[in-house]
Amino acid sequence: MNQPYFDIIRLIERLHRHFLDVLRTELRRLGIEDINAVQALLLYNIGENEVVIRDLKDRGYYQGSNVSYNIKALTETGYLTQERSPHDRRSVRLKLAEKGLTLCNAVRKLQDDLATALGDDAQTQEQLGTTLHTMQRLERTWTDFVQYGRIRGI
Repeated sequence: MNQPYFDIIRLIERLHRHFLDVLRTELRRLGIEDINAVQALLLYNIGENEVVIRDLKDRGYYQGSNVSYNIKALTETGYLTQERSPHDRRSVRLKLAEKGLTLCNAVRKLQDDLATALGDDAQTQEQLGTTLHTMQRLERTWTDFVQYGRIRGI
């Protein structure tokens, strides 16, 4: 059981890097040079929602100062808008500007195309569902470890 677990850990890291390469390639194809792949992913994760910076960090998408740097850069390049909350002046709400929505839609189309390329037959869908379930169990195990410490028996 340990070897498949270790292989999955290495694969997760490689997949993340490869996905950023995919985004980088798509940005180049679209002629977008004013943001990077990580920033494009951040925009995609915000989508049509209005979020608070803290929410992005709490969801585990991004770490500390990188989020602040990327938010500032995306605002300066016109992909993102910021607005102070009227109820809590310390809280800043983020929303995609028109330029950000356009890019987000392009990334969504790319994702749809890549998902279609994997196949939409019943067997592929079942395999993807099983993979998703396994990844969610792994995430839950790691989250529990971080929140509660070592689990008895390990």
